Amino acid sequence: MNQDKFNCKLQDRFARLDWHTIEPMGTPRGNDMIRTPRIRLQRKNEMLKSKLISFATSCEENEKLAIKAIRDRDEKLATSVIDGDREIDRVEIEIEEDCLEILALHQPVAMDLRFITGGFKIINQLERIGDLAVNIAETAVLLASEPPLQIPSDYFLMAERAENMLKNALDAFVNMDDALATEVLADDDEVDMMKHKLHRNFEERLGTEIERSRALIHLFLVSRHLERIADHSTNIAEDVIYMVTGAIVRHGHSSTK
Repeated sequence: MNQDKFNCKLQDRFARLDWHTIEPMGTPRGNDMIRTPRIRLQRKNEMLKSKLISFATSCEENEKLAIKAIRDRDEKLATSVIDGDREIDRVEIEIEEDCLEILALHQPVAMDLRFITGGFKIINQLERIGDLAVNIAETAVLLASEPPLQIPSDYFLMAERAENMLKNALDAFVNMDDALATEVLADDDEVDMMKHKLHRNFEERLGTEIERSRALIHLFLVSRHLERIADHSTNIAEDVIYMVTGAIVRHGHSSTK
């Protein structure tokens, strides 16, 4: 991974971070005994959000590197993505423990509670995106070991669309922007259609390039992994909408509890 590029992306995301979006609601101004624990909760939330942003940026970058490894037939780059998955798993557990600590010690309510429960869901989605990046990287290793295979440009176009969905979902989380999160939901259908188009291409080539069937199967699986990344990005966007508005968005329907 290009550490300078990663640090630049992380700094940019922090620069756009709007901390007031997670300020505890309804802080009593005239009661220091009540205000002090709420200030502690705010600080805990800020630390948690910082960790989530760093974790999200790592998962996002790994997916991009995995696609680059396929495009460039770069086995070394693909291997670095695979090796980095242990750190992603470690950080996921660390953030989950932070969430549990806040729930146990601070008993958050209202928007604070939605932030913590939504954070639980988001880290799970991000860890799965990290796993899918590893799957793509493993395909890159396999393809690099075989004779060059013609890869339709639609694979990389689909990757671009999925990456944009993930970026927008994460930006929506950074600034608690439910309008941007809603835009992510609308983009999912386009990625699904692209996967169907690649499936038809796969079936046609499988009938004429029998000797390359193993590589073609693994290549097609990349489109399924990208579709799943888009699905997880949609789930993150739904969680952001819940954090901000309290509305539960699932399966194209919205309800407010």
